[in-house]
Amino acid sequence: MPFEIGINLDAEVSGLLGDVRFVVPGPLVGELKHLDSKWAKAALALARSREIVPSEAHGDDSVLEVAQREHAYILTNDKELRRRARKLCIPLIYLRSGTHLVLETY
Repeated sequence: MPFEIGINLDAEVSGLLGDVRFVVPGPLVGELKHLDSKWAKAALALARSREIVPSEAHGDDSVLEVAQREHAYILTNDKELRRRARKLCIPLIYLRSGTHLVLETY
């Protein structure tokens, strides 16, 4: 998401929430290692620059698990992950109209 449009996630999220701690589920780092696109490589570098936290789950399930455990927002543009997060009342941050981040809380 941030790479295609040149958005500064740190600045944008801080503008919405103030000082924040970014965490990435460990299983997502493993998944990114196996992807080949230039965006995946950029995402892997970004993920490695954040705090990596353990999760027994995989894929999107690890994102949901960590968000619930850490009482964290999920930052994603994945529609299915957003739908699942809403069902669990997990707050979201996502890109709208390719120009700005939107905060959705419960």
